[in-house]
Amino acid sequence: MGKLTVLALRAVLVVLLAGSVFVQAVMVPLLAADLDGLDSELAYPIPAYLVTILLGVVTAQVVLVCLWRLVTMVRRGTVFSHAAFRHVHVVIGAFVAAAVLTFVLAVLLAPGEAVAPGVVLLVCGVVVAILGVALVVLVLRMLLAQAVARDIEAARLEAELDEVI
Repeated sequence: MGKLTVLALRAVLVVLLAGSVFVQAVMVPLLAADLDGLDSELAYPIPAYLVTILLGVVTAQVVLVCLWRLVTMVRRGTVFSHAAFRHVHVVIGAFVAAAVLTFVLAVLLAPGEAVAPGVVLLVCGVVVAILGVALVVLVLRMLLAQAVARDIEAARLEAELDEVI
């Protein structure tokens, strides 16, 4: 991966991480103020919605940090090692947690008249999309496993060749 590509990806990751911190610090309190007027229409207490949203943002931040570490490994040429799997596993777990949190949000929104049933169905569609991303990352993890195995095999064959020579 070229230096410009790594720099551009890191810039995107920084902007996304800064945006997520902005959402946590500014948008969630504003959402809390907006939901305060809807308290009688909502089936569950407002903190349940806010905690779910905050935890969802945290899952996104975890993914961004792991991607930063993986990009660093790519830049150093160490991504084809067993250390990369830890970060990939955390990314998969974060996506699954995000899907669960999104489903919890759908469950919170479902009862009552505050939210239309179509919106709840759309949120459930987002759950399926997030799980789809987790599955794509799982497939990429399998490709990484194959690449690591081939890298180890190549190193072994190179060592054997050095012994022969």
